[in-house]
Amino acid sequence: MFLAFFGPKGTFTEEAAATLKGDLIAYDSIIEVLDAVKNKKVDKGVVPIENSIEGPVGVTLDLLAQDYDLIIEKEIVLSVSHNLLANPGTSIKDIKSVYSHSQALSQCRIFLENLNIITHSTSSTAAAAKFIKGQKNAGAIGTNRAAELYGLEIIARDIQDYDNNMTRFVVLSHKKQPSTGNDKTSIVFSLSKDCPGGLYDVLGLFARENINLTKIESRPSKKGLGKYIFFIDFEGHCDDSKVENILNTIKNKTPFVKVLGSYPTYGED
Repeated sequence: MFLAFFGPKGTFTEEAAATLKGDLIAYDSIIEVLDAVKNKKVDKGVVPIENSIEGPVGVTLDLLAQDYDLIIEKEIVLSVSHNLLANPGTSIKDIKSVYSHSQALSQCRIFLENLNIITHSTSSTAAAAKFIKGQKNAGAIGTNRAAELYGLEIIARDIQDYDNNMTRFVVLSHKKQPSTGNDKTSIVFSLSKDCPGGLYDVLGLFARENINLTKIESRPSKKGLGKYIFFIDFEGHCDDSKVENILNTIKNKTPFVKVLGSYPTYGED
């Protein structure tokens, strides 16, 4: 089995993908991972979708909502520890600029502000580590594995602003997962502009059936100011009778609804 992940090697996404069985193939962007799964170049793809500090990974949500008919079959949650990497022999006082993915930079904001240095955004944490190789006055925020891969040293560990820094990844494929009895379902929907109280009505469907919502998120629809789509995660499987009835009702109440997948709750097989 071949697994695509948002790379290059040395990213947290690679660490998440490595928990699965299969041959790992790195792609340079989230959209390339989704393309590889869509075109069946690989069996599955792994991409980040949410961080406990910085919130949703917008590009993943947007692509799954409107551009790709892929299914979430599993979620993987990792504890994220950020490190400052530099070339051998470099000390913190030598660092003039730091490179990393925008999410990593945001998650280490306090540490970086105290250093009072320039930051630069890169496509991934591993790309940052690769970029600074040989640059004595540059540092990168990245993983232990990235340091090993690119011959760097860790000059400061656990530099994230908060200890409870978790990132959620999703495994994407074309295969719908059967009910396990301990599942979560993700959906996305939009509302009619002439429907006051539309969101309240949709959320009320779950409340009346005593179904717990584990996440609700809004994103711009890209169709004009004030136009949004809504992402909801809730307990239950789309084949459960109560959930199926709710989804059918939402279809009748809204112009657009899409089931992104039903999959085992994190920590369950």
